Amino acid sequence: MAVAILLSVLAMTVIVALRYVLTSGLFAWATQRVLPGHYAGLDQQIRREIRWSLLSAVIYGLPAGIAAWGWQERGWTVIYTQWQQFPLWYLPLSLLIYLFAHDTWFYWTHRWMHRPRIFRAAHAVHHASRPPTAWAAMSFHPLEALTGAFVIPLLVFLVPIHIAVLGLVLAIMTIMGVTNHMGWEMLPQKFVHSIFGDWLISASHHQRHHEQYTCNYGLYFRFWDRLCGTDQGLSHEFSVPER
Repeated sequence: MAVAILLSVLAMTVIVALRYVLTSGLFAWATQRVLPGHYAGLDQQIRREIRWSLLSAVIYGLPAGIAAWGWQERGWTVIYTQWQQFPLWYLPLSLLIYLFAHDTWFYWTHRWMHRPRIFRAAHAVHHASRPPTAWAAMSFHPLEALTGAFVIPLLVFLVPIHIAVLGLVLAIMTIMGVTNHMGWEMLPQKFVHSIFGDWLISASHHQRHHEQYTCNYGLYFRFWDRLCGTDQGLSHEFSVPER
């Protein structure tokens, strides 16, 4: 059993690391194509971001590997594979439940990470990226990585979800994590300032967090920021390429 768990953890670590490298690499390449020289002079910072991120991948791989083993070998999770097992309307509902639960956990732990002692001990690693780049999404101190690594693996033991929807959750988590740190807004301004954009986190919104530190703590949605009075709107110093 121990060997099976170890192999599952190793497999998930490799998957998380590859997902990070491929996604961040793709959007870093897109940045170079759209805004040549945007990351000029940041080579040392990017190397540091990659090192911290690969360490985070190891930490994320541990609970993910245990959850994967529990699903495949023991049937402990509530992941399901048959579409008819739950009503079709539950598919988008489960997606929203996972995203909202993750966003809620992230918001409150993120605010906790900004307490002076915790910030200096851990979260300062992430904010050392000035400006953040496409490689910074997982650039965390191990303590911060631990606070986020257990959320989705814990949810699969509690909230039923189809395996395809779980894949969509992970894809949204990865893509938004990367694009919100790219240092420029890739979404059209009409969307960013639309009704939907007013409630979703984009690079313009998260960039203000990296500028001011005391606002815009959300991950996917602006709900908790608005409810708690920490939403300070969008960065107005963003370089947005012409479309």
